[in-house]
Amino acid sequence: MAADNIIEATLAKFNRGIVMVITGNGKGKTTAAVGQALRALGHGRKVFMIQFMKGKKYGEVLAAERCLPEFTIRPSGLDSFVMRDNPAPIDRELAQAGLEMARQVVAAGEHELVILDEINVALDFKLINLEDVIAVVANKPPAVDLILTGRYAPPEIVALADTVSEIQEIKHHYAKGIKERAGMEF
Repeated sequence: MAADNIIEATLAKFNRGIVMVITGNGKGKTTAAVGQALRALGHGRKVFMIQFMKGKKYGEVLAAERCLPEFTIRPSGLDSFVMRDNPAPIDRELAQAGLEMARQVVAAGEHELVILDEINVALDFKLINLEDVIAVVANKPPAVDLILTGRYAPPEIVALADTVSEIQEIKHHYAKGIKERAGMEF
């Protein structure tokens, strides 16, 4: 009987969901998370992404709606700039609604991968509370993988993660005056 307990404990250690953080000042954090979503979808997994501080339909939303029925993406923000030091009440309300949605989706365990896109920025802008995000991470079911993206990942979130990747900007086309365009920035 003791051997069975050891085997169960070992399997639980290696079969638990992974917490991944993708942060840094470089371009490509959301894109990396969407790539991870495609990988999961390829293995028959269901994916849910909540996009904090985003309101318009980015290319990944349009692609998921057209081609990827097992990839659900929900916005939780407006299609406008959020003032870091003076966010509008609606920005806080939408971020709080996104966090509640995250809590429910993660707890339900129906999606094997949940992506909280730009949640680190929402934390940095004080739209949501760190303790509430930590609770979502800490209480996730073992079978759920979780990805948190965005600049400014707080050290407490980094400490909880199994994998942390930092994307650094070395060069950006904005510096050359090249504007944003569909398919590249959104």
